[in-house]
Amino acid sequence: MKPWWAQTRAEIEMTLRRGETLLLTIGIPVLLLVFFSISKVTTSPTPHRVDFIAPGVLALCIMSTSLVALSISTGFERSYGVLRRLHVTPLGTRRLIGAKIAGVLVTEVIQVVVLSLVAILLQWHPRGGFSGGLEVAVLMILGSAGFAGIGLLLAGRLKAEVNLAASNGLYLILLLVSGIVVPIDSMPQFIQRLVVATPSGALAEGLHRVLGLGLQPTVGDWISVSLWALLAPLLAVRTFRFD
Repeated sequence: MKPWWAQTRAEIEMTLRRGETLLLTIGIPVLLLVFFSISKVTTSPTPHRVDFIAPGVLALCIMSTSLVALSISTGFERSYGVLRRLHVTPLGTRRLIGAKIAGVLVTEVIQVVVLSLVAILLQWHPRGGFSGGLEVAVLMILGSAGFAGIGLLLAGRLKAEVNLAASNGLYLILLLVSGIVVPIDSMPQFIQRLVVATPSGALAEGLHRVLGLGLQPTVGDWISVSLWALLAPLLAVRTFRFD
């Protein structure tokens, strides 16, 4: 437990010290939130655009931070030999991956707070009440674990430059088939069937249902985010290489 906690604190401290990165991971989602809320680039199934856009941008933050940012930073740490030094300590692969997932959760908490405040200034009225808030928290934690597992799977097997391209490419694919900023109903029928099977689609759909419509996530949403949260980190642990 002590090695995991020590590495978790180190990950959190490194995250908070990278002020420019933290500003970027918060600034870009805020710009997207404002742009899509006040423009009519995409259709919206809700009367107020921000009620649809805000949950989608929250899901986007989880994916970009847990998958892309974590994968790229870990890939270069591995490439520069930083992780090789940790390999000879009692930390181990499981604790390292657990610490990195805990580290990104801190960034995501800051993102969620800032984005929620901006969305409220844009007249966002989140629904769901207290129980909905708990569902949203669980969805985000499970989504973070799933995306982080995918990102660490890539970072632990690919060269840093290849991982950089693969992470961004996968991010773009998941974004396009997730329903994050484009309503699922406006997509082709065969893509709609695939959406819930992806971690981004299940997370976005769950957040849209709770925060935008005041409904509960579907059973399919829970199954999908839970499976990704369990299987992706386990696969990352089994395949991760420190050098």
